[in-house]
Amino acid sequence: MVAMLIGYARCSTDTQDLTAQRDGLAVLGVKPKRIYVDHGLTGRNRDRPGLREALAACRTGDTLVVTKLDRLARSLPDARDIVEELTAAEVKLNIGGSVHDPNDPIGRLLFNVLAMIAEVESDLIRMRTREGMKVAKAKGRLRGKSPKLSPAQETHLVGLYRAGQHTTAELAELFSVGRSTVYRAVQRAGDTKVG
Repeated sequence: MVAMLIGYARCSTDTQDLTAQRDGLAVLGVKPKRIYVDHGLTGRNRDRPGLREALAACRTGDTLVVTKLDRLARSLPDARDIVEELTAAEVKLNIGGSVHDPNDPIGRLLFNVLAMIAEVESDLIRMRTREGMKVAKAKGRLRGKSPKLSPAQETHLVGLYRAGQHTTAELAELFSVGRSTVYRAVQRAGDTKVG
């Protein structure tokens, strides 16, 4: 039986593109039909259909290939679970071209060290994000989106709507906003039925 390369790619949000990871896996020798993906799932979420399919596709002697360790796991317990699964199936792990044999003590050690680094990196990113948000909030810069209409514009819009001279589509065009903004403004003013 010929050993195969099974690729896995993941991105945390639905808007991110997997092209770079797919290209990286292709450079590492993985055929496009052997690449399994997860969109919009973090590395801390173990319930990933693409990962389950990739692990299920691996047979004894195969190699699971990822471009970077953080695409596979973001926590040490998760990384260990994956390594145990690979070890039981006698499957090697290729991280960006560096092959680790989980059955080899040195391979397991290197993988665990890499997993710890990935977890620390993930924790540092979260910590910096929280600190940045705290600083922005203290400076009054963390307020969310600014309103599309000023209070005066919203009052004027509601007055025109109540006068019945304009449709919601006309009001949206007149104020250069979407119809949903018109609906929300009218509803905030107390009109429950918007036509």
